[in-house]
Amino acid sequence: MPRYLASWLLALAIAFIPSLAMACPDWSGERAERELAAMAERLAGWDDAYYRRGESPVSDDVYEQARERLAAWQRCFPGLDVDASRDDSRPAGPVRHPVAQTGLAKLADEAAVRRWLARRDDVWVQPKVDGVAVTLAYEQGRLARAVSRGDGQHGQDWTAAARRLPAIPARLPEAIDVVLQGELHLRLADHVQAEAGTAGARSAVAGLMARDALEADAARRIGLFVWDWPDGPRDMGERLEGLRRLGFGEAVALTRRVETLEEVAGWRERWYRGPLPFATDGVVLRQGSRPPGQAWRAEPPGWAAAWKHPPREALAEVRGVEFRIGRTGRITPLLHLHPVALAGRTIRRVGLGSLARWRELDIRPGDQVVIALAGLTIPRLEAVAWRAAERPAIVPPAAADYHALSCFRPLPDCEAQFLERLAWLGGPQGLDLPGVGPGTWQSLVEAGLVTGLLDWLALDERALRRAHGIGEVRAGALRAAFETTRAAAFPRWLQALGAPPGVEAALPADWVTLIGYDRSAWSALPGVGAGRATALVDFFAHPEVRALARRLGEAGIDGF
Repeated sequence: MPRYLASWLLALAIAFIPSLAMACPDWSGERAERELAAMAERLAGWDDAYYRRGESPVSDDVYEQARERLAAWQRCFPGLDVDASRDDSRPAGPVRHPVAQTGLAKLADEAAVRRWLARRDDVWVQPKVDGVAVTLAYEQGRLARAVSRGDGQHGQDWTAAARRLPAIPARLPEAIDVVLQGELHLRLADHVQAEAGTAGARSAVAGLMARDALEADAARRIGLFVWDWPDGPRDMGERLEGLRRLGFGEAVALTRRVETLEEVAGWRERWYRGPLPFATDGVVLRQGSRPPGQAWRAEPPGWAAAWKHPPREALAEVRGVEFRIGRTGRITPLLHLHPVALAGRTIRRVGLGSLARWRELDIRPGDQVVIALAGLTIPRLEAVAWRAAERPAIVPPAAADYHALSCFRPLPDCEAQFLERLAWLGGPQGLDLPGVGPGTWQSLVEAGLVTGLLDWLALDERALRRAHGIGEVRAGALRAAFETTRAAAFPRWLQALGAPPGVEAALPADWVTLIGYDRSAWSALPGVGAGRATALVDFFAHPEVRALARRLGEAGIDGF
């Protein structure tokens, strides 16, 4: 089934499910026209790559979600004439398929699978191999032609490349005329789809088949899964036995008869979580009986359908970009997203890792991005799907203004790093204050009670109650927690203040001893290189750090 038609049907269904419908963007008519045109242009580029070059710039999941989103936007702005249909004005290749490749309708969930099964008998299930589709035509048992899927009617001539693939027999054991349809896939050892995903398998095969010269080692990496014999015996069992005789046993071994939803779900789960020699993206259900090949069309038939694996990627719209500044001055861009569902979770934000990566990708509100889950738990940005037509200017923080010795006070543009310093000081890496978290420090800073890293030491219960959300009982608990720090060991205080790694090599020692170390003294200690030695000298020499040490000494803290 052509991807665009399957996606259109999916979008039409979703339009009548209020819980899945998207809210309409608050755009003027002019902006809506630009945004829809930009999205349609990107989809046209993806279609061209998929149908004419056999490439997949994005996963099927992302493609279908993009089609769905465009359809939703078109419903929001019905007066706009934006053509998002695939360009069928020219064939997807010079060679016509002897039998059309039909594609597959997608069954959305168990209920859809149950309904599909209820209207059919003699149903078989196969893994849906994630590769590139191919038609093989044999004449008198000899390979005569290999055609890429293209648009299902026309494709590229892959005959020369196919003759170099050991997986495709040049000659069958029987001198017969036969047309086979299957999937060229990347051979993978014990591939577990639930853990490894697609592993770039489809793109890898498409790239190999596009080479002018396919080396022997590369050719051996490509396998063949024959999933249909259009004009084979009418009975599925006989067709499978015939494929086995012709030498295509891999597909035969993985084609199973099923009658119930539970059986289908069992095979889908087994092939999703168990080892296979290729990547998959779901299962295919096939009715044993179907029309002869000359009746097939390049559109989804009623006698076969796909039930895909849970999506591993989601398309998300960026609604804002935040730059978080950590305790050491590291700037981490964070994308705030319009919520999307992925693997049973709702994803609202994703980190970019570094300011440099944000600059490289230049992501702004309105852009559409592809999100996946790293290790099935942590949201990860995979790519920018396309950029908004109107992109607001964003001025990130100046990286030179933030470092390990900046923002010891909540001055303008320093509030974020200062709060991170307080969170570190009170957290398990520092003084481990019970019941004191980022929210507590935020309240104390906003109330003007803490304007320095150690101001909290002098706060009594009456002062603490001036902060938002802190009552009498809470104030007493905070005061008690603060008092415990007076007995904390000197090394723990150093850690809480943010002393660089390597300071532990000089312990036991007191403050006076440590401020006397120069670079050579620090470098002479085990595990302290030149970089750490410089960081330690800079830390102990910094005026703010020395002021904090004096205050701790005046408070009677041991070691200062």
